[in-house]
Amino acid sequence: MAEEVSHPSRYVKLTKDQAPMEDIKPGELNQPIDVPQLHVRKCNECGQPLPESYQAPADEPWTTGIFDCAEDAESCKMGLFCPCVLFGRNVEQIREDTPWNGPCICHAIFVEGGLAFAAATAALHGIIDPRTTFLICEGLFFGWWMCGIYTGLMRQSLQKKYHLKNSPCDPCLVHCCMHWCALCQEHREMKARLSDDAIMPMTVVNPPPVQEMNAAGDSQGSASTSANGGEQVHVEMQAL
Repeated sequence: MAEEVSHPSRYVKLTKDQAPMEDIKPGELNQPIDVPQLHVRKCNECGQPLPESYQAPADEPWTTGIFDCAEDAESCKMGLFCPCVLFGRNVEQIREDTPWNGPCICHAIFVEGGLAFAAATAALHGIIDPRTTFLICEGLFFGWWMCGIYTGLMRQSLQKKYHLKNSPCDPCLVHCCMHWCALCQEHREMKARLSDDAIMPMTVVNPPPVQEMNAAGDSQGSASTSANGGEQVHVEMQAL
């Protein structure tokens, strides 16, 4: 007999110290893995991947002009008497995860509050020291420009969402010079866009009528046909 040759085993036996303490749950190894390289922007038209530096062309015109506030009486009245509420509604539609009350309160404090403070300063012009009045006016102008930049960024987000061009000029400059008209225009634009998206052609397909088989009716029909022509062959169906 040939001598038995002992070959070392290729498998490693784990000891108690080396064995894993936690048991693998069913389905734990089948969890999806997030691969960042697979998240690629694609074109909505042809589905081709787009580079990271790609920006959609902003050449779409606005549906209404900046001074067409009278076309929507509801937004015109709200923008005139409660612009903070109108601004909050606009932000809520642009950013779905942001409730309207937060931007509304910020707008009421900084814009309406700043205008009220400016009116009070002008009314007390003879009582307040002129240097103090000058400093207050500088602070109000600075706050107005800051509010214009913030509201202009919201307008820029709306333009990126619908690929709108700058009309009539830069978004921040529009809000600094024509704030109330810009709020009404943005509200009318989103209202028109949402109404266009909601109206979609629908095709209604009616299902065919339900057909039932009656064994008694089939047997009577076969009997009558056999009476008329004896040479014809008929198949009778009976219920089991």
